Amino acid sequence: MKRILLMSAMGIAANTQAQLLPDSALTIGAYAEVYYGYDLSAPDNHLRPGFIYSHNRHNEVNLNLGMVKFGYAKNNLRGNLALMAGTYAQANMAAEPGMLQSVFEANAGVKLSKAHDLWLDAGVLPSHIGFESAISKDCWTLTRSLSAENTPYFETGARLGYASPNGKWYAAGLLLNGWQRIARVEGNNTPAFGTQLTWKPTARATINWSTFAGNDKPDSVAQLRIFNNLYAQVQATDRLDVLIGCDIGVEQAASGDSSAVWINPTAILRYKASERTFIAARWEMYQDEDGVIIASGTPNGFNAMGYSLNVDRWIAPNVVWRMEARLLNGQEKLFQDAEGMATTANTVFTTSLALSLP
Repeated sequence: MKRILLMSAMGIAANTQAQLLPDSALTIGAYAEVYYGYDLSAPDNHLRPGFIYSHNRHNEVNLNLGMVKFGYAKNNLRGNLALMAGTYAQANMAAEPGMLQSVFEANAGVKLSKAHDLWLDAGVLPSHIGFESAISKDCWTLTRSLSAENTPYFETGARLGYASPNGKWYAAGLLLNGWQRIARVEGNNTPAFGTQLTWKPTARATINWSTFAGNDKPDSVAQLRIFNNLYAQVQATDRLDVLIGCDIGVEQAASGDSSAVWINPTAILRYKASERTFIAARWEMYQDEDGVIIASGTPNGFNAMGYSLNVDRWIAPNVVWRMEARLLNGQEKLFQDAEGMATTANTVFTTSLALSLP
């Protein structure tokens, strides 16, 4: 009898699933990345510097990002819902209301034209800024660049996007709640805006220009921020990939008399040593003299260069093991050493194992 009941339940479940998955319109995926990082400054609270949000725990085996994603796409409709956990979520969503801190993505879209690839999407969306995402396996380096860590990983609002028939051009305009926000800043009632323009002149090259403009503070402060992100990604040879990017931001001072400027160039080389092994080297600089994005408490603000080298080994098509050594070197004493004394350098060694399904 139990077997009969179990088979009946399985049949009901299968039938329900078939109803929920018409023509395979619904897809389900999962991702998990476990990591261990050792920061030579050995912080007692096990936290890396405050401007690091991914892989930010020291001397712990921890979950950086675990995620389950449901996607729907059929005819002129599409949508995504992804829920997450991990140290990335804890660090990046700390400013959001508790009910929203597990939301990685939640959006719905409608195609506005039968003849053209024109979509209107709204909700919690992946950021239109930058060449990296929170999903480490999709990035050339294990840890995120200072560019990704200090620009939005996600955004909330509406996006109108168009892709050309030949796939070489993509353009989008966005109406946003702010700079990496789900809920608006209290006292802020002004919208923010974004644009994105992507050009793929060949199958081996991508050039992207993204912008942001808006006030991310209460209306009583109203400090306009204008930000530009430009990068080019090129497959130089069958084994060598090159990425060069630069962020430039301007924000009006609280007094309204002047503006603060910050700049962040980045260059990454990735070499394919074999079908399963990749090596990547990164150089980056971050200059924020007025502490708009990274507050340092030093007379000349945050001014540092970064270097990293990582090796990736794909164990299977959906499993990658990564190792990375990274150095951040400041012009002033921006960091602390193991004795708690101010120092100009910060060094960390990180390894991770990432699995994606399907």
